[in-house]
Amino acid sequence: MENVHLAVEEEDLYSGYNDYNPTFDSEELENDAGFQQAVRTSHGRRPPMTAKFPGTAIGGRPLVSSFGSRIPMASSMGRPMTGAVQEGAARPMTAVRAAGYSSSLMRGSTFDPLGQSKGPAPPLEAKNEDTAEEKIKILEKKVNDLIEESCMAQSIGAFQLALEKAKEAGRKERALIRQREASGNTEHINLDLTYSVLLNLANQYANNEMYPEALNSYHVIVKNKMFTNAGRLKVNMANIYFEQKNYPKAIKFYRMALDQISNTHKELRIKIMQNIGVVFVRLGQYSDAITSFEHIMTESPNIKTGFNLILCYYAVGDRERMKKAFQKLISVPLGIDDEDKYIPASDDPSSNMVIEAIKNDKLHQMERDLKVLAEKYIMTAAKLIAPAIETSFASGFDWCVDMVKCSQYVELANDLEINKAITYLRQKDFNQAVETLKTFEKKDSRVKSAAATNLSFLYFLEKDYDQADRYADLAMNADRYNPAALINKGNTVFVKKDYEKAAEFYKEALRNDSSCTEALFNLGLSYERLNRLEEGLDCFLKLHSILRSSAEVMYQLAHLYEQLGDPQQAIEWLMQVISATPTDPHVLAKLGKLHDDEGDKSQAFQYYSESFRYFPSNIDVIEWLGAYYIETQFCEKAIQYFERATLIQPHYVKWQLIVASCYRRSGNYQKALETYKEIHRRFPENVECLRFLVRLSTDMGLKEVQEYATKLKKVEKMKELREQRVKSGRENSARGRREGSTGSADSGRSSSSSSKGERLSAKMRSLPGSNEPYEASSPKELDASYVDPLGPQMDRPKTGAKKPADDDDFADEDLGDELLPE
Repeated sequence: MENVHLAVEEEDLYSGYNDYNPTFDSEELENDAGFQQAVRTSHGRRPPMTAKFPGTAIGGRPLVSSFGSRIPMASSMGRPMTGAVQEGAARPMTAVRAAGYSSSLMRGSTFDPLGQSKGPAPPLEAKNEDTAEEKIKILEKKVNDLIEESCMAQSIGAFQLALEKAKEAGRKERALIRQREASGNTEHINLDLTYSVLLNLANQYANNEMYPEALNSYHVIVKNKMFTNAGRLKVNMANIYFEQKNYPKAIKFYRMALDQISNTHKELRIKIMQNIGVVFVRLGQYSDAITSFEHIMTESPNIKTGFNLILCYYAVGDRERMKKAFQKLISVPLGIDDEDKYIPASDDPSSNMVIEAIKNDKLHQMERDLKVLAEKYIMTAAKLIAPAIETSFASGFDWCVDMVKCSQYVELANDLEINKAITYLRQKDFNQAVETLKTFEKKDSRVKSAAATNLSFLYFLEKDYDQADRYADLAMNADRYNPAALINKGNTVFVKKDYEKAAEFYKEALRNDSSCTEALFNLGLSYERLNRLEEGLDCFLKLHSILRSSAEVMYQLAHLYEQLGDPQQAIEWLMQVISATPTDPHVLAKLGKLHDDEGDKSQAFQYYSESFRYFPSNIDVIEWLGAYYIETQFCEKAIQYFERATLIQPHYVKWQLIVASCYRRSGNYQKALETYKEIHRRFPENVECLRFLVRLSTDMGLKEVQEYATKLKKVEKMKELREQRVKSGRENSARGRREGSTGSADSGRSSSSSSKGERLSAKMRSLPGSNEPYEASSPKELDASYVDPLGPQMDRPKTGAKKPADDDDFADEDLGDELLPE
């Protein structure tokens, strides 16, 4: 072995390849018998029986190459041969060689370093799903999928489906544990999966307001010591007790959760303390709530806590601390960027594109929402404490305005001033309200427009349409894109019956704000006045798609369909109005009228009866019901309706005559006679009453017949004389007009004056005196004179700005809903 050496890495493996040896001449390989035999058979891979090179220690034992071939190695120089092959011996292989190249390969062979010519790899061995471990893995995956499906269902509001998925996940998770126990693999139980299943189930119970079941699930988690950080779930349990109004227990669990949360989780501890303060407010323990809120405002101030602190100080009536809390509230940092950041500052297209992209992204939207919320709390707090912190609310408002002007919310100062004017309006102090609003005439355009809009609205309500028009113009000049100002301007034109021009203002308001419902409503009214009923119908149909439950809109649709000659559609819309306002007597009477016009007396009677039940003073309804009972031969029932009519209109003789007629038709002649006598006493010159008195007295054989007959003749004669006077007066006036047309101007004027005087004297003589009876009027005259006080006012356009957008009424804050964590 001393002459045999293995090749080492230090030697040059590629040396000698450039030396040409005639042994490797490929042209002579065809004549080499040994090579041809080795190619055709496995003869070349067989080791020789004896070594051809004596003197080596290995004799005939072959060396194993890296390819697994047994090749004898021999050398006379003490190293393996790398150059020429002597006497047909095979060249030995080294363990280290160049990748993809071997000197033993023939020239012209394919370069295949990755062995791709051997074909594709055999397919992977299929998993055996029958094993216990594979079944457990599959079951775990199903449980995770069910939890995910439950969470997704909760996110879209399908709480019942989420609960079903959570329950199914719980069942499969218990089956998984039993399967692990059966296989004896209990040490590999997935505690995280169990925790997820129980927590999701408890959350879904709480979402479905199944609070006892949710508390049981939370108790299972909290009592299990193997679950880390389970103590935090006591916050959820406290929230459930809060929903159940079990406030003492809610405080107990909030404090237990607070004790188990370290100081490193500062934000979570602040939220829990905020909830504790809210519960104290619900209990009426304002001093304890103040302690919690003051601690939060010291450690981590925020807008909601500052607002709640002001409410608590207001509840205990502490003026000075209210002021300090308000100052803290307006100094709370919001942590949002300035709006100037989103204004392009250069002509660089790339930077402008970035600014345009982030201008309306979710982060900027969140910042805007936070700022709007902060402004809402500050405005509400100012309106709340202004009357309490000073001797008068005006002084309080002035103090709040001064504080706001020195803060980051300086633009709210003007809004507070407008709120001051609104407060004057609530106190019925219109002069002070007008004076306050007039101070904004020299302010910036936005505030001036808002103040002028309110002034226009106030003057419109007072029916001072000239001043309303003036301030509407002022509001439009300050801000042409203010839809409320345009609506007020349109209203002032509407009352002057210039409906075409009013419609143009309403259209412009809609172009500036397509969601302005007042403009769309008033535009529909304008089209109705212009007799463009189809266009008005389109307006109200669009408005109905926005305000689905508006009774006014549905009534207008019914009214338009009635005018278009489609009573069935009108009835359908009125039925929708009744579903929204089931006690509206005017709509019920309208339904009765439509059914009566269609010939459906039974339905008409039902709706008229309902209308009478809710409003028993509508003369039209009373007259129809009385006439219905007379027509159906139930005169006794008609009497009660006409007696009510006599109470409503005691000087209207028609109703008393109908009552007496009902008594007469029902056979109660004595009561009818007494009624006629009472009518004659009150209206002694009523011809119809005297006629019935004569007839009844004759039928009943009374001695007063001659007296009543004499009075009847006298009254009839007076009536004839009166009619003759009226007729002669008309003839004289006609003759005077003819003479005036043919004579001179002076004579025409004198004859016209004389004829006018004659007509006036004739008319005065024809009118009944103070002691003369009222003659019965036709139902048409009654309809023209009677106005239903409760019916919808279709002729009145809606005003554009009842209040400024940011001056809505003060609403009490629900502390629990505002402050409990989501």
